[in-house]
Amino acid sequence: MAKILIVEDEPDLSEPVRAYLTHEHHLVEVVADGLEAMERLRFYKYDVIILDWMLPGMQGVEVCKGFRDSGGTTPILMLTSRRQTNDKIIGLDAGADDYLTKPFDVHEVSARVRALLRRPQTVHSNVLRVRNIILETSTFRVTREGTDIQLLPKEFALLEFFMRHPNQVFSAEALLDRVWSSESEASPETIRTYIKRLRQKIDRKDEQSSIISTVHGVGYKLEA
Repeated sequence: MAKILIVEDEPDLSEPVRAYLTHEHHLVEVVADGLEAMERLRFYKYDVIILDWMLPGMQGVEVCKGFRDSGGTTPILMLTSRRQTNDKIIGLDAGADDYLTKPFDVHEVSARVRALLRRPQTVHSNVLRVRNIILETSTFRVTREGTDIQLLPKEFALLEFFMRHPNQVFSAEALLDRVWSSESEASPETIRTYIKRLRQKIDRKDEQSSIISTVHGVGYKLEA
């Protein structure tokens, strides 16, 4: 699961992409204005940004440059109807990682997203292993010692995030930022509830401590 921001002012284009990526178990948010995109990027973190060139409020290439100038490192896939080589150079020089011209197929967008997620700074494998727990993102399956563990979608997303960042401590607020939608009304208490449910499902009864530990006063981490 990746958290993806789509910045596109044409619903006929953004909606099929949002629907397809959501079907692939990504958390997808859509905004239709360049200024709103900058506001989102100022306060929230994403794994991939799909950014249209022509936008109201602020052009996509300006959003890209402003984000990079502020230190943003999230991979950016630029969408545009501009086909001239010079236009592509402008977009890439502004900080875009990849470039896709309209019209496009949603399957190609998905493939480009997977390629960006495979890059070193955001390596995303389809099969994750921590201790004796295996999580398969492509089949939405979790097993422990060969036994299937049934997780709800948000439990799965939370466990996947922990398994991609083993031994790292995350506050409840950080988990809300990375795993929940920016518009969600979830609270730190929501995180505590999901952590409790996850522990009940993935921990063995004969273990003295949970694989997801609480760092008091700081947050939670998955003990690899």
